[in-house]
Amino acid sequence: MATLKLAASKRARAAIAAVVLAAGASGTVALMPGASPVPDDVALAVDVLVKPWEGRSLTAYLDTIAKPPVWTICDGDTTNLKPGMVETPEGCDRRLATKVARDYRAKLVACIPNWTKAPLSWRAMMDSLAWNIGADAACSSMAARLGRAGHWQESCVAATAFNRAGGRMVVGLARRRGMGDATRIGEGELCASGVL
Repeated sequence: MATLKLAASKRARAAIAAVVLAAGASGTVALMPGASPVPDDVALAVDVLVKPWEGRSLTAYLDTIAKPPVWTICDGDTTNLKPGMVETPEGCDRRLATKVARDYRAKLVACIPNWTKAPLSWRAMMDSLAWNIGADAACSSMAARLGRAGHWQESCVAATAFNRAGGRMVVGLARRRGMGDATRIGEGELCASGVL
């Protein structure tokens, strides 16, 4: 299997710097007016990695690539849905930030003891990965094992292996996991930009 080459980029470094500036000493960012602040890594993951790559649907749809198919809404949310359900853009933003922090990041913090010492870009990459593949899968991944050992760059590369859906490699997932595309920062690109 060929190893994907990850590199730092100006656009990813700028995204990291913007979140660091917004978070300040508190380490948290309010993603929308009146919202509870979320950890800096969640803010970076949500705005730079999840929303651009997931695409947004305000009406629930049946994701048939998933096996078994699953009802999905907003930015890939699959919890407590039924056919015909509709959400607002603000509701989608709230669902996403709350769920990433509560349901995914919290599990990563529990399974990766050195989480708070990890680079911001690596934590954001892991949040996004967990949102996409599930927190349990992310915790048991080679990316998490390497992260627990403090091998951040190797972990960034290991996460690129999650480029399949429905049993086949998907070009969009490969770009999401790697160096992105012309308009979207990839998880590997963001991760490498904060650890190199």
